[in-house]
Amino acid sequence: MEDIKIIQLFWGRSENAVHETDIKYGKLLKRIAFNIVANFQDSEECVNDTYMTAWNTMPPQKPNSLMAYLGRITRNISINRYHSEHAQKRGGGLILDELTECVPDDSNIIDSLETNVLTEIIDKWLYSLDSEDRNLFIRRYWFGDSSKSLAKENDVTESVISGKLFRLRNKLKDVLTKEEIYI
Repeated sequence: MEDIKIIQLFWGRSENAVHETDIKYGKLLKRIAFNIVANFQDSEECVNDTYMTAWNTMPPQKPNSLMAYLGRITRNISINRYHSEHAQKRGGGLILDELTECVPDDSNIIDSLETNVLTEIIDKWLYSLDSEDRNLFIRRYWFGDSSKSLAKENDVTESVISGKLFRLRNKLKDVLTKEEIYI
């Protein structure tokens, strides 16, 4: 079913909206959640929470891209779940921990996110990259694909992928420093 029809089902409060969403995007959303929480049961709960959030936010929301909308909800729910489950633990391996070296964790970043400044800067930076680097960065840090799986798909070693990701994070850090986001 096309996204516009699924969105219409949500707007019409049809229970079939969740079923159709699960058919079309369920596997993708579970993969996003599992890559963050690393637990099958938690990832299932994150996806179910995504469906509930979508149900509660449409209407009034009418997303242009249902996949991106649901992916973002799943990602945010999964990150929150991860942080709540690992509040006392460190070094659990959340993929976003890799980004802390270039995106600091403080209230200025939260404020920037709320005003979309950081998002715009990162989007602009991503589109300045060649398609291979952009795809690699998004696959790792948005979809949460492992370095090992990315290496296998690209027929290179995991250390080659890790090196590329390290250089990309440094480039992002340089851009954020120039924009005075990272000081």
